[in-house]
Amino acid sequence: MQTDTSSPQSHSLIASDRVEGTPVRRSSGEKIGTIERLMIDKISGNVAYAVLSFGGFLGMGQKHLPIPWVRLTYDRNLGAYHLDLTADELKGAPSFAADQEFDWGDRSREIEIHNYYRVPPYWGAY
Repeated sequence: MQTDTSSPQSHSLIASDRVEGTPVRRSSGEKIGTIERLMIDKISGNVAYAVLSFGGFLGMGQKHLPIPWVRLTYDRNLGAYHLDLTADELKGAPSFAADQEFDWGDRSREIEIHNYYRVPPYWGAY
């Protein structure tokens, strides 16, 4: 079986540095934020979270939202990742200041994130 290699989009793999900086939009096309980084489970190799940069002006007041990767879908028409959240849901989402580091070793914070987005944790049952 031959695969069409004439198109650069002939496969579903993408380099992590091409995901970082990609916009995240609502169904309406409205931009919510930008993917700042990916968090990858060291054991499984699976992407666990996309850390979204949101809000602020010129970096001031900006916050980061850790979004479970399973909540994002790629929309080819928008050229962006898609996330359905209302403005109120976005404001209430677990976040941390852009100038601070999130404690990824704090499992209770990760459970809070997964409960908020109503998705099972990437590591299995808790």
